[in-house]
Amino acid sequence: MPGVESFDVWYRQAEPRIRLALIAAYGSDRGRDAAAEALAWAWEHRDRVAGMANPVAYLYRVGQTRTRLRRVRVIHARPEWREPWVEPALGRALAGLSERQRVAVVLVHGYGWTFQEVADLVGVKATTLQTHLERGLARLRSVLEVESDD
Repeated sequence: MPGVESFDVWYRQAEPRIRLALIAAYGSDRGRDAAAEALAWAWEHRDRVAGMANPVAYLYRVGQTRTRLRRVRVIHARPEWREPWVEPALGRALAGLSERQRVAVVLVHGYGWTFQEVADLVGVKATTLQTHLERGLARLRSVLEVESDD
């Protein structure tokens, strides 16, 4: 990845994953800002990133660190652009989950990532991620008063 062309190829593959993961963790505005910070860091340190085994997970952590410096509370506000209809209380319910539960629920059920992809991103085993997902879904069902399909 040291060259501009190879970084560009890597960027096209990695950027959506980093952006979606950070949006899942921190909401639309804060997640996009964190992704921009992480990708700027990747450009500045592209030689170092090229040697990493899992640069997307590393940059996810960079984004987390950069967003923590602002100490802004996570708010899932409705974006100004038109979105498909969702349960109005879903944003508030997602905000009530722990960060790992929220990331698991949004990336697996919202964006269709596999357990292993999300587990690699956040640095846990797939079984641990499944626990976060199950607890997050149970909490959402409880808060939104939805019965399980089991």
